[in-house]
Amino acid sequence: MSFLDELNPQQREAVETTEGPVLILAGAGSGKTRVITFRIAYLIEKMGVMPEAILAVTFTNKAAAEMAERVEKLVGGLSIAKPVISTFHSFCVRVLRRDIEALRIPSTVPGQPPIGLTKNFVIYDESDQQQVVKGVMRRLGLDDKELTPRVVLSRISWAKNHMLDPQEVYLQSADPKTERVAHIYEEYRKELRKANAMDFDDLLLEAARLLKSVAAVREYYNRRFQYLLVDEYQDTNRPQYELMRLLAGERHNVCAVGDEDQSIYSWRGADIRNILEFERDFPEAKIVRLEQNYRSTQNILGAASALVANNVRRKGKNLWTSRQGGAKVGYYEAPDGENEALFAADTISRYMKAVLEEGGTGRAAVLYRTNSQSRLFEEAMRRYQMKYHVVGGFSFYERAEIKDMISYLKVVQNPDDSVALLRVINTPARGIGKSTLETIERLALETGLSMWGAAGEAVARGLVPGRACSALKAFRELIEDGRAMLAGTFGERLKEAADEAGSGNQEVLARTGGAPAPPQEENDSTDFDPANFSFDFGANAEEAAPDGATETGTGKDPEGEEKSVEAVEGFRAPGSAANTAELLKFLIDRTGYIKLLEDEDTPEAYSRIENLRELVNAAMDSKDRGESLDEFLDHAALVSDADQYDESAQITLMTLHAAKGLEFPLVVLAGMEEGLFPHSRTLTEPDQIEEERRLCYVGMTRAMDTLVLSRAVYRRRYGTDMPEASVPSRFLDEVPAELVEELGGSRRRSYKEEYSRTGSDYGSYSSSRGTGRRAAMPPHGQDTEGAHYSYEDEDQSAAWDPARVTAKPARPLQSYNSIDNIAEFFASRGKNFARPKMSVEEPPGKVGFRPGQKVKHPKYGEGTVFRREGDGEDAKITVQFPRFGLKKLVEKYAQLEKA
Repeated sequence: MSFLDELNPQQREAVETTEGPVLILAGAGSGKTRVITFRIAYLIEKMGVMPEAILAVTFTNKAAAEMAERVEKLVGGLSIAKPVISTFHSFCVRVLRRDIEALRIPSTVPGQPPIGLTKNFVIYDESDQQQVVKGVMRRLGLDDKELTPRVVLSRISWAKNHMLDPQEVYLQSADPKTERVAHIYEEYRKELRKANAMDFDDLLLEAARLLKSVAAVREYYNRRFQYLLVDEYQDTNRPQYELMRLLAGERHNVCAVGDEDQSIYSWRGADIRNILEFERDFPEAKIVRLEQNYRSTQNILGAASALVANNVRRKGKNLWTSRQGGAKVGYYEAPDGENEALFAADTISRYMKAVLEEGGTGRAAVLYRTNSQSRLFEEAMRRYQMKYHVVGGFSFYERAEIKDMISYLKVVQNPDDSVALLRVINTPARGIGKSTLETIERLALETGLSMWGAAGEAVARGLVPGRACSALKAFRELIEDGRAMLAGTFGERLKEAADEAGSGNQEVLARTGGAPAPPQEENDSTDFDPANFSFDFGANAEEAAPDGATETGTGKDPEGEEKSVEAVEGFRAPGSAANTAELLKFLIDRTGYIKLLEDEDTPEAYSRIENLRELVNAAMDSKDRGESLDEFLDHAALVSDADQYDESAQITLMTLHAAKGLEFPLVVLAGMEEGLFPHSRTLTEPDQIEEERRLCYVGMTRAMDTLVLSRAVYRRRYGTDMPEASVPSRFLDEVPAELVEELGGSRRRSYKEEYSRTGSDYGSYSSSRGTGRRAAMPPHGQDTEGAHYSYEDEDQSAAWDPARVTAKPARPLQSYNSIDNIAEFFASRGKNFARPKMSVEEPPGKVGFRPGQKVKHPKYGEGTVFRREGDGEDAKITVQFPRFGLKKLVEKYAQLEKA
């Protein structure tokens, strides 16, 4: 029996088509790796091709090792020689070690060696590259705080992935920062050549340049490698594409294997056009579609296929499976994010118990769009006492930026915590260097003081240089201000500092709490106005609270005179202690942490920003539970305990990008909301929306037996006091209703009914294919230039009819705080949950607007009353406005009218 008998007809066709260019469109779970390895075995065993004449390239060492192992099992005894199965970078190193000196040119100086890299070149890793860039920037007199080495390297890498040299980057530059990057790029390249070194991008570029420039070398590799196989072709960038074209030679025996529907790495430089335009490059190419899926049930496959069919940039496949039927795709609409996480944990817990009773071993995964979403799921898993593993990153509280801000909180709580202090004293960089820290440590040892006390002593005695002394003063003032906020004495502290410094220095005092601002932080911190204590990052000035919105602190009357604002129920009284969330916002603002990450302008930096904002959300949840700062820090310490989870756990939490290539019997795909998935940064770009849809397709096709989609009706956004209403992801509407089973929660209508019942023009922003799907694009004529999009602060209503949100008040009006939510969740599953009983007196004689009543506001438009607190004119009412979320207003100032 031939090993070809193990293949289905399409797989066999792909294996036996050996001559000429072949494009194998391998759908998810269709046996792509099997086809590649069987094709190599077929060439060796049936076609008599020498193993060393075959080159197969892929993207990871793991994939290359797996292919080599499978080929060895198939043809191991036939030849001592082995086919070359390698990653792109490893293959390029092999080529360059052999022939790079062919690129050297004679020196114009007699007696000098040729110019160019030699065979014993070194490869610089990211740390080495940063050191080179730092040196270049230092010589050019550039501030590495305004333009960080990491940002420069990401821009240089982008240019190299698009095969742009420094001159081309300079000519294409549209701003001074890009011009500076071009200059650094040129000097960086010179430094690498001087050191006989290359970075990882250079390996691809130099190999392609070698094959293109030196005919003899190109012909050698064309003769040697008669058959070329490229795995994950949809993820290739331009240098890899050029390399493949040069290696193909005149035979064009190229076999490219990939799936355009799984192209999800454009942010790394991957170009989907490589696979979409394969026939243009090779007109004689044969296309083989692998459409039989061996992983998922038909219902899961049908749902995923219907979703991705809405993309325009695809070749198209009709996936099918012999696993007919199966469970429908589950859908759960949770009242809020915490309930969504609890539902996922409960679903996985019941699944694991059922599998265990049958004597099996279960595996499950929770997939989400961004790393910051992992926190709620981690805490839910712990509540159910289930071990889990976070893939593609640390546990939420173990991430560097989270540990930094937790350390700031620890220092505010206890300045003598030397471990926490050493972590943050120069984070972000404020000019406190190694020598200064050594001086403080030596002083602490000599005097028996803590590091905090020694720092104060060093400043008082002038034991450190002037710049470092100013930085230390600013740091100590920052911590003291935080402690004053915690104690409720921040106002008095500012007043005392103002009295001492005089009225001419109010702006500096308000920003730095009385300390002179160090020069390097001049542009890093945001103005801090103690009279208007607000840290709403990214909010537009026009979104400020109207006259009816209550605020804390000191207000001004229409004539501009200050007037005191009395404490009102539900708001922190002026002068009272700040809660943990307010303290966190204050620290993030004063340190300039988010601004520095925004300046980096990389996907990793934005992911870290989302993590910081999720930490503030965690602090708001802590406030809802009535926890103090001590209790919040205790909770974080317990959650981050490394021995609380292990990598052998059967439950995996990971981002959708990290899940590619994996499979699980049970998959929960969470956060199906506009602005979250698809992500807010993609909403204005059709090509990026298509990539988000492909990412959703990848997530759905990870499921073997059971797939559950979930979303939260209300989700807390960056520490807001009240959760804000979300809009269902457009991807939910693209899954056929007949394949979906609702699993409870607050959902009452199908996706399209939510549009049709409002009379909105469903599909008015449809794609060019006429599918009737709405894209989150602004209405015609609406100016979006210069808009800053972030999930936490953007107005998501531009492309969605507001009426679909306003009609929700039929749902019982209740508070989605942690205690109520958890109790309700466990009670619905017949489980006991002890919670404190709180007696709330119903205020007598309520008048005015009632919950559920339609109202109209002069600025926010129409809305629905969500909650009423208090009596008469002093009553406070919470209103849900479709475009602006939940707003808490004092009735007598709110200027509300009946709608």
